[in-house]
Amino acid sequence: MMKRNGGFTLVEILLALTLMGMLLGLAYGGLRASTRATDKGQAVLEESGRIRMAHQFVRKQINQMIPLGFIDEQLQQRTVFMGDRDKIRFVAPMPGYLGFGGPQVQELAIVQGKDGSELVLSHALLQGYEESLLFERDPILLMDHIESAEFAFLGRDETGELTPWLNRWDTPEILPLAVTLEIEFTEEVYIKWPPLTAAIRIDASALQELVDTDAIDQSYEGAIRKLINKRKQQ
Repeated sequence: MMKRNGGFTLVEILLALTLMGMLLGLAYGGLRASTRATDKGQAVLEESGRIRMAHQFVRKQINQMIPLGFIDEQLQQRTVFMGDRDKIRFVAPMPGYLGFGGPQVQELAIVQGKDGSELVLSHALLQGYEESLLFERDPILLMDHIESAEFAFLGRDETGELTPWLNRWDTPEILPLAVTLEIEFTEEVYIKWPPLTAAIRIDASALQELVDTDAIDQSYEGAIRKLINKRKQQ
């Protein structure tokens, strides 16, 4: 009787290789799924952080609006606030890392970008302001991948009653009471834009008192001093 040599048959080797390939394929598939989940989670966190920062920045700038005028070349008049569905323009202080030198004319606008619309910021110093200075530098990108966006404004009518939310601000000589910004993102963005309704902290009626005392026709420093004195007397 012949004695069998030790070792594996060809069938056993092929079977072992097949099983090993299946195990490696399953392990690789699990690793890829885990990597994709990690990457997606990281992307969601980064997107959430960007949205939160843009949301807080827009809210803060609207809260800090001050009733100081700038020349609107389209209207050919001194303007405190201009706004429609796509953009707003106003005066407010800037964060130190973006600008210095006093109050600045700022424009938040919805413009067309590479991947949908974009929310951008342009700004220029109020002192010596000309509209061309607002666009001499590239705007600052705050948010992209926007499907649709819209500003709206809350004010008072001639009787002092609150108006409905308006998509166009027709009284550029005064500030609105509040501004809202609604944004819908494209499918690439997993996070929703939180509701944003920001009230202007300075009483809009303060502007009329400044106009009545010719403060608007003086330098912005003088207007600020008059507004501070008004607050002290209250």
